[in-house]
Amino acid sequence: MKLGDGVEVAIHCVATLAGLEPGAAMPASALADFHGVSQSYLLKHLAKLTDAEILTSASGPSGGYQLARPADRITLADIVVAVEGQQPAFRCAEIRKRGGNPLPDNAYPLPCGINRAMLRAERVYRSALAEVRLSDIVEEFVSESDPRVIARGCAFLEANQRRRK
Repeated sequence: MKLGDGVEVAIHCVATLAGLEPGAAMPASALADFHGVSQSYLLKHLAKLTDAEILTSASGPSGGYQLARPADRITLADIVVAVEGQQPAFRCAEIRKRGGNPLPDNAYPLPCGINRAMLRAERVYRSALAEVRLSDIVEEFVSESDPRVIARGCAFLEANQRRRK
């Protein structure tokens, strides 16, 4: 299974926003620059995260994006579903019923076994993502990262967050 590149970008941006001071926001342009993606590409994903109520956004000089709820109430599953949608990754097209000399539908009284197996795997995968909170990711990052990486992130946050007055 391959998730779209937007999932990685979304998770990194949401994790970055978890480091903001309370009430502060981050402009999309800064997030795009920090993660090396185009702003227009990022804005599509930030809009999906906002629609899913993972982020909030505000316009104006102190505007930007921030978490809509605490990091311990956002899971990786929330982010993946926001970006990729509710549909399962595998979508059965019932090709077993096509091809040369196809049989009538009544020859297939049971649901496709391949589809059932793939949907079971999807449920396990999504369940595993639902167990990982954004706060877990951030805590792991802080405890395991090279101090230079942490310093870079802290400097970025300090320079780019917009504090409300």
